Amino acid sequence: MCRRWPHSTMCRRRCTPIGIRRLFRVARPRGARVVHVLIAAVTILGILMACLPTVWASDRDKEARWASQIVDSLIDGEAVMLSEGESEFLAIYTVPERSRGSVIVLHGLGVHPNWPQVVYPLRVGLAERGWTTLALQLPILPNEATADAYQALMPEVVPRLASGTAFLAREGSGGAIIVAHSMGALMTTYALANGLESVEAFAGIGMSGRNREHLAQIKIPVLDLFGSDDLEDVLDSAEARRAAAAHNDQYTQRMVQGADHFFNDADDVLVETVAQWLEALRE
Repeated sequence: MCRRWPHSTMCRRRCTPIGIRRLFRVARPRGARVVHVLIAAVTILGILMACLPTVWASDRDKEARWASQIVDSLIDGEAVMLSEGESEFLAIYTVPERSRGSVIVLHGLGVHPNWPQVVYPLRVGLAERGWTTLALQLPILPNEATADAYQALMPEVVPRLASGTAFLAREGSGGAIIVAHSMGALMTTYALANGLESVEAFAGIGMSGRNREHLAQIKIPVLDLFGSDDLEDVLDSAEARRAAAAHNDQYTQRMVQGADHFFNDADDVLVETVAQWLEALRE
């Protein structure tokens, strides 16, 4: 269906070979034939582009800006560039003196792997408790993009997470546990439901109702963590998420009283809750 004329037969007629040939006939009067043909060609190109769906890809310029700012100001951890085919993306690697295991930390919608809410407290706080952490830059869109637009980025997530797990394996850290917030959690459940391997367990913080269909396919240990003052969709879908994961006897759902979607003023509770769950996995 055409985006410019979604309910019109005009676009369908113009986008057919017959319609295109008619445009050429209209654009070929006597004299100045070359100019008219060029005008017709531009018109046809515009119609064809209008009939194509919008294709989203991660905003690489925005990623580069984030990376430059983070590398210049990074105090805790080491900035590393990981590969996803022909492109690279930023990650922050933090290693304790003695590691108990590896945790990949993932941010929410449109931000970066050193974001002060949820992400930084987790990647540093868990490292202080003996966990090697690797915070990844996920695919992002321009600031004006909606959460719905991020659905088109999902196929880009699997190679990034696979690159992260491969990096940890090369470093001798073994299987990874993923701890992800909000959109990062949705990207993770999508990846786990679509072939991502070498992941030992998953903690999703502030998961929305969109995670339900993916949770129904996940069999590894899952922590579904959210706050009592979380977003409406997170709260309203809690029972549905639990039902979707009913097949998984390693699924746990916990609500933190007084916490909002970003665990503002509750960093310590967030880190401690996740750390306790991680420790229980090792028992």
